[in-house]
Amino acid sequence: MTQILSGREVAKTMLQSIGRGLKAEGGAPGLAVIQVGEDPASSIYVGRKEARAKKLGFYSQRIQLAGDVSETDLLAEITRLNLDVKVHGILVQLPLPPHLNESKILESVAPQKDIDGFHSMNAGLLMQGRGGMAPCTPKGVMHILAHYEIALEGLHAVVVGRSNIVGRPMMALLEQANCTVTICHSRTKNLQAHLKMADIVVAAVGKPKMIKGEWLKKGAVVIDVGINRLEDGSICGDVDFESAKEVASAITPVPGCVGPTTIASLMENTLFAFAAFT
Repeated sequence: MTQILSGREVAKTMLQSIGRGLKAEGGAPGLAVIQVGEDPASSIYVGRKEARAKKLGFYSQRIQLAGDVSETDLLAEITRLNLDVKVHGILVQLPLPPHLNESKILESVAPQKDIDGFHSMNAGLLMQGRGGMAPCTPKGVMHILAHYEIALEGLHAVVVGRSNIVGRPMMALLEQANCTVTICHSRTKNLQAHLKMADIVVAAVGKPKMIKGEWLKKGAVVIDVGINRLEDGSICGDVDFESAKEVASAITPVPGCVGPTTIASLMENTLFAFAAFT
């Protein structure tokens, strides 16, 4: 019988651990979230992060900037937060409007406050296996696998998607857990053949129900990072859940699995940054 992996359950365990760590450290970690514009989806995500931080007892700042804010003004706001001793973690909500240079903005966040793990210094440390702040979604995936005691050593993992936010750091974390990792993308030939050999599949490509159950190896563990909104307003992942659950030994549903662990990982990174600062 296929096991349905509950991200909410994993996140609950993570947040309990963060609460214990917070008591051990004393004081209040500071989280600042910058949102540019009023994209509805971004507003929901930012609201959830802010609410979770406050519930844990973090110091929280939410900086709302106009959609047409200049790059100079946004960089100035980040510089202010870099220097603010009450702020230990800075998050710039993505995506940014097209007139802003996303790479330049993310590089302006001080590496020690880069709780998203997007700064090139943190990305480099992660790729070299030397620590660094791991991006929250891949980190959340690793928490799910650990929580359900899925032994990774020696397994073949296939990551579908090569973004700097999920795909590439996911590859690094799985490799460091002693998986053999294949990363697939839009130019990969015969994706189905790669997936048929995968013990672990992480889908992060942004195409609704793209990966079919018949493409999977019998007994594979499937982690669906995708969140896609269909024309009828419903949400689905990158994996065709109904067909995949007939083949997989364990699978994450969408919505409700990776999202909660992503937010919990953000809180974990903020506590880590706070502990390093103090």
